[in-house]
Amino acid sequence: MSRPTPLRGVHEALGATLTDFAGWLMPLRYGSESAEHNAVRQAAGLFDLSHMGEIFVTGPQAAEALDYALVGYVSALEPGRARYTMIVNAEGGVLDDLIVYRLAPEEFMVVANASNYPMVAAQLTERAKAFDAVVDDRSDRYALIAVQGPRSQEILATLTDADLGGLKYYAGLPATVSGRPALIARTGYTGEDGFELFVDGADAEPLWAALTEAGEPYGLRPAGLSARDTLRLEAGMPLYGNELSAALTPFDAGLGRVVRFDKPGDFVGRAALEPLKDVPPSRRLVGLVATGRRVPRHGYPVVDAGGAVVGEVTSGAPSQSLGRPIAMAYVDNGPAEGLAVDIRGSHEPVEVVDLPFYRRNK
Repeated sequence: MSRPTPLRGVHEALGATLTDFAGWLMPLRYGSESAEHNAVRQAAGLFDLSHMGEIFVTGPQAAEALDYALVGYVSALEPGRARYTMIVNAEGGVLDDLIVYRLAPEEFMVVANASNYPMVAAQLTERAKAFDAVVDDRSDRYALIAVQGPRSQEILATLTDADLGGLKYYAGLPATVSGRPALIARTGYTGEDGFELFVDGADAEPLWAALTEAGEPYGLRPAGLSARDTLRLEAGMPLYGNELSAALTPFDAGLGRVVRFDKPGDFVGRAALEPLKDVPPSRRLVGLVATGRRVPRHGYPVVDAGGAVVGEVTSGAPSQSLGRPIAMAYVDNGPAEGLAVDIRGSHEPVEVVDLPFYRRNK
């Protein structure tokens, strides 16, 4: 049975279409997917992300433990800042992509994907054994609400005295929002400016209500998983299970920059990854824009002009911002001209483009 988030009653009252996602009962959409998508691009959207995991690592050697456990240089983070990173296996395969927040000199919060956080917590616990650090999975205590879009700061500012203007991208600060404690992080998964609020599960419903009321004059809309997926696809952001997996290394995904060989000491996966840092992978992750109306979907083959399979689509959807179907795909290194996607036996031509498909106005 799918596990509900603390906001299940809210979603049902709003008439959301609910679906199972990574074992959680989540809102797929509240009405029009395109309206929700466009609200985030033009004004703001309100998301329930309570299915994500929050794992705390604390203690005198918490930073060193995370440097060993993850590919990133976590000990270089200043308190209040965050970093995108990954946890890999000994062979360098990606087990999950993560955001790590340094809340204090000896306190870190690792945010993991819903389907993976029990595994991530177990891996961190095992990898931290040699360090003076404690790993504590607190996912059950938290709800996560995101406000994303160009008007998100204006909306949130009506409910908090926190210095939102001074909060940098990939930074967080403890604050009070509508009278309730929250960690406000300037992070997101939409390609827009926005904030993620980590709150006690019991505070989720009243905070959602307060944000809904505050956002009404600004065009805020609740947004579900469908809009979140098309937004992140336009922004060229990888999704675990699609663009990332244990069969792929960070270098395969074009994310070798997150692997920090300059940090002191060893880390899990280093021996496997170091020989790859100067070797181009045989396949690369690219953007595809369809010239027709048919949508390339996950798993569809990418073929060359002669019909030979040269890749595979990892994510695809109609793009509201471009007005054409788009996709991400792994394709063999080689000529980018004349490629097509095999959609049920029909070879639909595509253009290869650099990622992301969409960049917000600063």
